[in-house]
Amino acid sequence: MSSESLVVLAAEIQKISSQSGNIDMDHARTLFTDLRAGLSEGIIRAAEPDPSSATGWKVNSWVKQGILLGFRSGKLSPYSAPNPEAPFFDKDTLPLKSFDPKANVRLVPGGSAIRDGSYIGTGVICMPPMYVNIGSYVGDDTLIDSHALVGSCAQVGYRVHISAAAQIGGVLEPVGALPVIVEDDVLIGGNTGIYEGIIVRKRAVIAAGTILTGSTPIYDLVRKEIIKSSTDTPTIIPEGAVVVPGARAITATPGKDWGLSLTTPVIVKYRDNKTDTRTELEQWIR
Repeated sequence: MSSESLVVLAAEIQKISSQSGNIDMDHARTLFTDLRAGLSEGIIRAAEPDPSSATGWKVNSWVKQGILLGFRSGKLSPYSAPNPEAPFFDKDTLPLKSFDPKANVRLVPGGSAIRDGSYIGTGVICMPPMYVNIGSYVGDDTLIDSHALVGSCAQVGYRVHISAAAQIGGVLEPVGALPVIVEDDVLIGGNTGIYEGIIVRKRAVIAAGTILTGSTPIYDLVRKEIIKSSTDTPTIIPEGAVVVPGARAITATPGKDWGLSLTTPVIVKYRDNKTDTRTELEQWIR
């Protein structure tokens, strides 16, 4: 798909998405099919690196508009299921992604699902059951473990380890909102949750059970600072940070009198050679 074709596609999607009431459904379905193909190939991304941006990333709002157009123009239809008497139902514009062995993706049997319109890089391992939603980008050599979720439009880099039951939140609306972004060589522990447009920089380690949201402050014990989002900047986990679950005391009554505390992520160190050695185990399963 040429750059000129992308410009035309974006303009057409923005035009039809702005129309209220009845729209040309056949035209909408055609536009969405072209968008879905570009997303699947990694040519089109819901968010992409942008060195000129304060965050290093920019949102392509028209891509989200196009995905919503796919839901809007789709018709509910049955999908095949192991039990013919209990079929699945979804929009006919949202098929599952198909793979060729040449793609070098290990999609292990056992109940996983990947929607077409997501990009899965070469060397990715998908352990069952897991789910990748439309608009997502998963870079080469990433591992998605059992019961893990990569939400709609989430951007995951190269060589990322997403451990069992980790949740990478998705976002379609508002269309201008930054999705969750996990950069290269990040380790995400089991039962973690990363939501609300968090950016996790390269080589960070998110320990098991850590919950990161856009409204949760992160306490950096090493640099002696508190990381918070603002109206212009999302919460950003620094490069190489090791984040663990923590707690902070409630200072207002009656919480103080009751001895209550709130869970909060804490940066306890920055990644070093010892931390890297502990993450090398993944190479043995490839």
